[in-house]
Amino acid sequence: MKQRETWATRTGFILAAVGSAVGLGNIWRFPFVTGEGGGAAFLLVYLLFVALIGFPAILAEFVIGRKTELNPVGALMELGGTGWKYVGGIFILTGFVILSFYSVVAGWFTRYFLEGFRGSYGSLLAGYEGAAAEAGEPEAAIMFADLSTGLDAFVFHTLFMAVTIGVVALGIRRGIELAVKVMVPAIVLLLVGMAVWAFTLPDAGAGYAYYLSPEFSVVAENWTTLLPAAAGQAFFTLSLGMGVMITYASYLGEDRNLGRDGTAIIGFDTGIAFLTGLVVFPVFFAAGITEPGEGGAGAIFISMTEAFATISGGHLIGLLFFGTVMIAALSSAISLLEVVTAYVIDEKGIDRWKAALGMGSVIYVLGVPVTYDLIFLDLLDGFADGILLVFGALMLVLLVGWIAPAFAVQELEKGIGDLGSLGEAWLWAIRVPVLVVLVITLSLGVLEYVDFLTGPFADWIGENV
Repeated sequence: MKQRETWATRTGFILAAVGSAVGLGNIWRFPFVTGEGGGAAFLLVYLLFVALIGFPAILAEFVIGRKTELNPVGALMELGGTGWKYVGGIFILTGFVILSFYSVVAGWFTRYFLEGFRGSYGSLLAGYEGAAAEAGEPEAAIMFADLSTGLDAFVFHTLFMAVTIGVVALGIRRGIELAVKVMVPAIVLLLVGMAVWAFTLPDAGAGYAYYLSPEFSVVAENWTTLLPAAAGQAFFTLSLGMGVMITYASYLGEDRNLGRDGTAIIGFDTGIAFLTGLVVFPVFFAAGITEPGEGGAGAIFISMTEAFATISGGHLIGLLFFGTVMIAALSSAISLLEVVTAYVIDEKGIDRWKAALGMGSVIYVLGVPVTYDLIFLDLLDGFADGILLVFGALMLVLLVGWIAPAFAVQELEKGIGDLGSLGEAWLWAIRVPVLVVLVITLSLGVLEYVDFLTGPFADWIGENV
């Protein structure tokens, strides 16, 4: 059997895991779901979810991956028995679904970044004045509608997937680890610089208030929508429930401190998501955009383009912003493709470059409908975010906490030492509170997705088929 690849350094593993987490989930998805959730009210629930649910869950994925040194399908089958290979298959499916639309969205950011070299964002919007007046929509909304579907979206989806496939085909050390050592520090530095700049904007205080001052009555009144949204965002942004952390941990040695690594990854990821809010919401309010929750998946493009067209220095900052997200998107896309590539390598014995090309091509085809109509983005995102991610995490909790707990604490103690009562506390946290929250969240997510299927999606089918 061919020797399994490993990380060259601990830094490489942490940056790869952070790079997986710090992508479109943090910079594209986090602002618009925070806006939809009412700003600070969503942020509060999200941070609680990350700390109380996300940390125990990431340790569960780590111990499974390192113990088995296998992809999610092989790992779950080894620990839980033959029937668990189908649960592992759900992780592979989740990676397929998420990366299929993820690549299209990343293509949008790439296009917006390149558009900035054609002129200021204000001059770009001026080209849409006639169509905007006719449609009664803002110029930025017409620009997004023009660039987000059609041939342009298809071409940039193609280019982004080609780059992702190329990096993964190069392998762990020559491809993934080398790439993230450059990309992740660049993302952090660029966001810090933009957050400092945003602090100087007029009306930035109103943006901070919206983002940082929660009204607990809003949380109490809207918990049934906030809980699944925060859960889905936490799992999406931490790359949990999709097999990424199982796969990355499978390349780890036994001397690694999983608790310390998990803390570093969650700390970096949550810090960057929080930092993104410190950039986006002051920019929104400085540009007079006081309803950040409107616009859905296109909100960040529409609102930020309007803002960059309005505020001083917006052209340069717009280039930096869209370029930063483009880099972050690539780091996450690499991790998603690695999950399915590792599965084919481990289970089918196929060479890495063939596995990356084959799986990447199938994922690429699945994403093509999103370039035709954004209803398919809602269809795929809602399925992955509201159901697959939470269901995957729920299955892992059942496996580690109840079905095969004997190995979990022993594996966690490698590289740490005797955990004593802390090991049992971790297991019981997974067995009861984490399990209960996941069951409730999954139930709410299923109900919300059924509403979408019987509402907006059914309406689209009726109008277009």
